[in-house]
Amino acid sequence: MTVEDLLKSATTDNSPPDGLAPELLALWHTKAENWETAHEIAQEIHTSTGSWIHALLHLIEGDTGNAGYWFRQAGKPRRSTTEIDALWTEISSTLLP
Repeated sequence: MTVEDLLKSATTDNSPPDGLAPELLALWHTKAENWETAHEIAQEIHTSTGSWIHALLHLIEGDTGNAGYWFRQAGKPRRSTTEIDALWTEISSTLLP
């Protein structure tokens, strides 16, 4: 699966592909506009990547203070709400070709 495949699936399919890692599943639900589901998954990923995804979700929510906390937990620079799509692609690109 590529980043483009993940994006296409999230924007056209009713459910995620089978066998996605939790990180990719959270990103799929993020693009599918299932924020609550994506957030629940991200909360259970106790890695820097999980924190990075968590930061993205709080940016989408507009909670920049909470997003800042999660960026620090991930060891990543803070991003703005104007960079949401680019950030989704950046995170996805670290997990997929």
